[in-house]
Amino acid sequence: MKLILLITSILLITLVPQQQPKQPIKVYLIGDSTISIKDTKAYPETGWGMPFVHFFDSSVTVDNRAKNGRSTRTFIEEGLWQPVADNLQAGDYVFIQFGHNDEVETKKSYTPKDQYRANLIRFVQESRKQQAIPVLLTPVARRQFDEAGKIVGTHDTYAAIVREVAKSQNVPLIDLDRQSQQLLQRLGMEGSKHLYLQLAPGEHPNYPDGKDDNTHFNEYGARLMAQLVLAGIKENKLPLADKVVKK
Repeated sequence: MKLILLITSILLITLVPQQQPKQPIKVYLIGDSTISIKDTKAYPETGWGMPFVHFFDSSVTVDNRAKNGRSTRTFIEEGLWQPVADNLQAGDYVFIQFGHNDEVETKKSYTPKDQYRANLIRFVQESRKQQAIPVLLTPVARRQFDEAGKIVGTHDTYAAIVREVAKSQNVPLIDLDRQSQQLLQRLGMEGSKHLYLQLAPGEHPNYPDGKDDNTHFNEYGARLMAQLVLAGIKENKLPLADKVVKK
């Protein structure tokens, strides 16, 4: 009898599917200051990568490698990309958003258009070589309006290159430039100020003289931009969407 029970138990263990542990996934963010983690001395400046980490369940780790002032070229030249490429595992994600510092010819980080395109393709191909999933993002919008209150695009040329690369390389695209412009237009010239680092003199001890910054976000703005990225994940039907925390 004991032998029969033992055999039955072994068969049940063998035949009943065992619940598999969740496969850990790492999401790398590479880009510039609009994404990056900020020092306390910069508060309330906030990169959208900071609230982004809270969107996912415990099987996902967001590794924010974005750095202030970097372009595609300087991110590579300073050795910031190679550690990401070397550590990618199958099923990881690489979210790629550059442009703010590539497109300005007067900056040391300036990257000519052909090199910008080549660098984006490099990020894509080297990610895929490791069986990771690259996702391209157009650069998030600056807050700039014309006299009639219409939002003005400041990344038109470089954002178009991102779209072109996404199409030619068959890469998921989150068009953050267009989506954030639409958000700013809905909020209007005055309402959109609440998303950026706009501070009156004496309003915050980190900025005693105030701050009039239409590129970098405060906490609220960063969260709204991160939500646009999350919407893009769902729109592209990326498997990562299944890892979003259910509330």
